[in-house]
Amino acid sequence: MSFSVTEENYIKAIFHLQQEDGNVSTNELAAELNTKAASVTDMLKKLKAKKLLSYEKYKGVRLSAEGKKLALAIVRKHRLWEFFLVDTLQFGWDEVHEVAEELEHISSKKLVEKLDAFLGHPKFDPHGDPIPDSQGKMAVQQHINLIDLPVNRMAEVSGVGSQSSELLELLKHKHIGIGTKLEIRKKFSFDNSIEIKIRNQNAFTISQQLAQALFVKIV
Repeated sequence: MSFSVTEENYIKAIFHLQQEDGNVSTNELAAELNTKAASVTDMLKKLKAKKLLSYEKYKGVRLSAEGKKLALAIVRKHRLWEFFLVDTLQFGWDEVHEVAEELEHISSKKLVEKLDAFLGHPKFDPHGDPIPDSQGKMAVQQHINLIDLPVNRMAEVSGVGSQSSELLELLKHKHIGIGTKLEIRKKFSFDNSIEIKIRNQNAFTISQQLAQALFVKIV
């Protein structure tokens, strides 16, 4: 069965919202997709008829096993394309999300499997998010929030909590990316900001907000 771009976007949005709080409300979905609640209700009825989700008025929505399978396939394509754009075509990690949003709707399974093989079956995308394999399984990233890293322990940036262009632009400006090795030199209780040191750079302070948007693994 083939699905429209809009249908796929709904399934992907439900998948991401479902991670946070189980059932997804019509209003949450409308806000996420920037559309009216009435349009959401119409689309949910359609997707329920295609057996991609369970939906009851006032109780919210959940993906069925078939819906989850479709969502993971879309997420897999999106993250593989992001990896390809950064790794092979040298796009900046803050430039790839919108391009990948378009490429994720290509339906050729053969193209996706060849892309995966060409890239060497990567487990994580350029933002540190896990890439589902062809069975929909994802590797678990063993990382902690930067704010929880003990002082003077060397760690490597392994993920970002958001893909907003504002955050990625700030990280680029501070020369912080996936794989950057750093340590915390000092934590300031006044505003929870932290002083970090990256190799070959002078130590500098970052805000609590930025520290909470970064994930690291101790090396």
